[in-house]
Amino acid sequence: MPVLVLVTSAFVHALWNALLKREREPQVAVAGVLSFALVIAAVTALVSARPGFETSAALGWGVAAGVFEGVYFVTLAAALARADYGIVYTVARGGAMLLVWPLSALLLREPVTAPGALGACLVGVGLALTTAHPVVRSVSRSGLAYAAACAGSVAGYHLCYDRALHAGAHPTALFAVALAVALPMVLASLRGRVTLHEVRFSARAALRWVFAGLLCSASFLLFLTGLAAAGAGVALTLRNTSIVFAQGLSLALGERPTRMQVTGAVLVAAGAALFGVK
Repeated sequence: MPVLVLVTSAFVHALWNALLKREREPQVAVAGVLSFALVIAAVTALVSARPGFETSAALGWGVAAGVFEGVYFVTLAAALARADYGIVYTVARGGAMLLVWPLSALLLREPVTAPGALGACLVGVGLALTTAHPVVRSVSRSGLAYAAACAGSVAGYHLCYDRALHAGAHPTALFAVALAVALPMVLASLRGRVTLHEVRFSARAALRWVFAGLLCSASFLLFLTGLAAAGAGVALTLRNTSIVFAQGLSLALGERPTRMQVTGAVLVAAGAALFGVK
């Protein structure tokens, strides 16, 4: 059962990112998606019987995670507006793993293992193939730059979430606080570039944002459920199967990944699997 929960979480995460890519204005849509996800997270946290934060340090790490979440949503939307979904997703998730691995060893004193080192090499090669010139010749440099910044933000909130949980944060409250911090950052990123009359509001758009917000929240809560049941190594390994799902979803979006891009994504996913081997 934990395996099914974690694989479902991976697919749902890749799916809501794909839905964002379909939006005509991803940088506007992400604000709507985040708003609905925040409502869901807040309600989930309120119905929980446990205290949200047992220590002030837990709350502090939760706020820090929220800052990185804000950067994540802004850079993700900006990257999707400029580059193919398959490339953005692989760079963002694979790049984050490549950053988290050495930072975990340096900052959190987690052990460096031979499988982890091999996994880092595979992820690095996979990212090199994914971003090679023949693959991204039609992608703007700014799109790749935003995807790389997105990878950095994913690494940042991953480490902050880890510290917050260890300091006594309850997962649902932690997620709610992080999104509450992130939302104003996303809204601020729209100022000066998008005015109210330029945004195409419709009931259909609102329904899409609600659905994507549900998926965003569900992917996180499913991951936490699987994490509690299966342990960190297995959970992180299965969660990163989302990179493979993303390549399939890119086809549904009308993208045509090259063999080099698909090979790169598979190597990134294989490297991710090795990170979970002790």
